[in-house]
Amino acid sequence: MEATIDGDERVMAAAQQIVKNLDDASVSWNHERGASLGDDLCVDLIHPEAVADLREIAERMIRSGYEKECCQVYSSVRRDVLDECLSILGIEKLSIEEVQKVEWRSLDEKMKKWIYAVKVVVRILLSGEKYLCEQIFEGSELIREVCVTEAAKGCVTQLLNFGEAIAIGKRSSEKLFRILDMYEALADALPDLEMLFSDDSGDFVYNEAETILKGLGEAAKGTFVEFENAVQSETSRKPIQGGEIHPLTRYVMNYVKLLVDYSDTLNLLLESSTKSPDREEGDEDDTLYSGIESPLGRRLLILISSLESNLEEKSKLYEDGAMQYIFLMNNILYIVQKVKGSDLGTLLGDHWVRKRRGQIRKYATQYLRASWSKVLSCLKDEGIGGSGSSSNISKVTLKERFKSFNLSFEEVYRNQTQWKVPDPQLREELRISISEKVLPAYRSFLGRFGSHLESGRHAGKYIKYNPDDLENHLLDLFEGTPGLLHNPRRKISS
Repeated sequence: MEATIDGDERVMAAAQQIVKNLDDASVSWNHERGASLGDDLCVDLIHPEAVADLREIAERMIRSGYEKECCQVYSSVRRDVLDECLSILGIEKLSIEEVQKVEWRSLDEKMKKWIYAVKVVVRILLSGEKYLCEQIFEGSELIREVCVTEAAKGCVTQLLNFGEAIAIGKRSSEKLFRILDMYEALADALPDLEMLFSDDSGDFVYNEAETILKGLGEAAKGTFVEFENAVQSETSRKPIQGGEIHPLTRYVMNYVKLLVDYSDTLNLLLESSTKSPDREEGDEDDTLYSGIESPLGRRLLILISSLESNLEEKSKLYEDGAMQYIFLMNNILYIVQKVKGSDLGTLLGDHWVRKRRGQIRKYATQYLRASWSKVLSCLKDEGIGGSGSSSNISKVTLKERFKSFNLSFEEVYRNQTQWKVPDPQLREELRISISEKVLPAYRSFLGRFGSHLESGRHAGKYIKYNPDDLENHLLDLFEGTPGLLHNPRRKISS
């Protein structure tokens, strides 16, 4: 009997084929969800023509009073076969301590293999083992149950030990998606395990699986909290060049987008531990949180609010007040786009999006005021004297005004051509807003007072730009590349 079963390599070949198929659909950390196995996949663990011979051998041993020895031999052989299958699936025998010492990249691979192995072992191999037992020991339900349990519990225990090591291991945000994958894989396997180990002797296997599942759930919740805390406490003090999108913003929003793929699982896990979101200042009569019923939705509101608060603090690292608003516009717009372009939009709602777009408009107004008020102040009539055609015009003051305007404009140009607004629509809207404020004011000032200097010596020293020059120069802003001003003397147009 031992030679007949042990010599069969069909199950190993099947396992190898399964691994190949799974490898072809493998996933990366940038994270596509793994493909599920077909429900109709079936594996014959031994040659079908050998079943009748094995059944006859088993019946003779049992009739002769050797049922214990029969069970021992059968279980030992099948246990070795299943252990070999685990090895083919890439599952190593590691202690909890050894698992916890594995560096992340290698551990990530082991976690992916574990997820595949749980699906293959429970849904295919163990189901096949139970069916094989039913064929060989069809005359004794008790022996069938004992043989299945004794053959399978070793490989199941090995899988569960790895799950336990992950559940009690150090929590870090990069592990969350793999832990959730492990939780879902084991949760999907539990009903099958309950059917496989239906006798009293197999209760401990199922109970252990339930315990590990709960542990993985707690690990997922704890890791989610670690991520929340990391967002709140991230305190890098280096300003991002050009006021661009902060790496924290990119990381958090891409991370959050992936979390939504696990909404059902996270809602289940977070249901009993969801914080109440704090109202934002001035939101007493607001409906910001209305309509968001899911635990995950409420937690993500808090998380993104923490990110926004962190970005507000990081904006203060810029000495230039105008650049603070460019930084905030870039980052809040990135957040809004990530929400609108994914299921986050449904989760957080239109009101949330409208509120953030309103913030961006407010920052744009504050930017204009902070950046261009000094430039525009040079174009006021006060202090020049008389009207545009009056002989009382102070040419000295007028020269100073044009000179101050040139210097102020050139300073803004030098600075803000180096600033970066990645979104083309926002970049264009800012340029239009600047043009609508600066060009009419300059054109009007030039029309009223330009003639008083145009006929004098060195007029080009003061009237360096015509309105078309300014309009063209404004197109260079926010490209992230230092711009060069060319000021050839041009005919002044009013």
